[in-house]
Amino acid sequence: MTSGSDIAIIGGGIGGYVAALRARQLGARVVLIERDRIGGVCLNWGCIPTKTLLRSAEVLQLARGAATYGVVVGDVALDWEKAQKRKEQVVRRLTGGVKTLLERAEVEVLAGTARFVSPSMLEVATDTGMLQVQAGQFVIATGSRPASLPIPGLSGEGVLSSDDVVELDHLPGSVVIIGAGPIGVEFATLFQACGVQVTLVEILPRVLPMLDDDLGSQVERGLKKMKIDLHTASRVIALEEQGDLQTVSVETPSGQTSIQVERVLLAVGRRPNVEDIGLEAAGVRAEKEGIQVDEHMRTSAQHIFAVGDVTGGPLLAHVALQEGVVAAETALGLERVMRYDAVPSCVFSWPEVATVGLSEEQAAKQGYDLRVGRFPFRANGKALAHGDYDGLVKVVADAEYGQVLGVHIVGPHASDLIQEATMALTLEATLDEFEATIHPHPTLTEALAEAALAAQGRALHI
Repeated sequence: MTSGSDIAIIGGGIGGYVAALRARQLGARVVLIERDRIGGVCLNWGCIPTKTLLRSAEVLQLARGAATYGVVVGDVALDWEKAQKRKEQVVRRLTGGVKTLLERAEVEVLAGTARFVSPSMLEVATDTGMLQVQAGQFVIATGSRPASLPIPGLSGEGVLSSDDVVELDHLPGSVVIIGAGPIGVEFATLFQACGVQVTLVEILPRVLPMLDDDLGSQVERGLKKMKIDLHTASRVIALEEQGDLQTVSVETPSGQTSIQVERVLLAVGRRPNVEDIGLEAAGVRAEKEGIQVDEHMRTSAQHIFAVGDVTGGPLLAHVALQEGVVAAETALGLERVMRYDAVPSCVFSWPEVATVGLSEEQAAKQGYDLRVGRFPFRANGKALAHGDYDGLVKVVADAEYGQVLGVHIVGPHASDLIQEATMALTLEATLDEFEATIHPHPTLTEALAEAALAAQGRALHI
């Protein structure tokens, strides 16, 4: 059986399904092939389930600290089973919504595993047999999977991936998390808040090593405040399963130590799913980092595009979404370019982190003469009223023209606040324009204006 379409999309995650919806808006006939769950990692295992569980942990912490706000409550405990049921409800609602959008847009959805057999043909293995799908254009959106490490003993049953954690039926009493990037830090926050004793191991000198140094330092203090056992400049060298426990050998700056825990979580990033999709037959070049694309998301084959994690670019759902739009529009003859100079990135730790643009270190390496402004949330009225005032806003700007090069936030609602900064970078805003923008009072957004003023040496409230 052969299905003819204008565009065939492999993968129904956020990059793939958005590409399908945009292509249908432009009048194309679209077939979308998904081997597992519509919504991909983001909706089923990543962004949505983790943030839903983190919200349960946040409510637990608020209830425990209610007396600080003059609110009297009784004994407080977490019902993990109910938290998981709520997470499933949220996931079902969102994935169901995406399915409805695809149906309403009249996107043909096939459940199966697709593989190129030629530059213009896919074979799709379904439960009912093999189908052939022919199309004029293709979008590869096969996503990524949790990465692994060559550590002896890492394949035991007590070792979890980030995908496994959101489906746990009960919480372990203790866990070692390998990797203190965004995934590791978020799960460390979740577990510790829920009463699990967490040990976090990072091979580099500090947590969140890819972020501006001020942000990583603040988050590190927050993790220690939560009583997470933190080992930086350290690495796990072996695991040994002993009954229901895992013995984890860690090489630290002060020597080797062993830690016994119930579970180990490997959180060292993700790898693109480039295997077994017939890239050679399609004439698409790929490196181990992912499929190489141009600014239009076009691969080495002019009629084939790739979006999302499979390209090895920023592993962010909102990036995949935008790439899906760019690929669909380019495939259908519009002139659209993907920009990466103003991509926000968030880490939902406590305190929360969000960043966009260049860090101070990156800007200095690029030769900019800099103005840098910092404003602490403890000087912000709304943060004090909420009782959540750890952290700061940092603005990095070009000294000559005042153009804002980067904004870095660690503190309450950082992921919401970063959008103003993202818009500012997209529009090439200056410090003067931040200052001229009236910010409502009392709000956390005032901290952005004050940080911009601080970069000019005239903050009003510090």
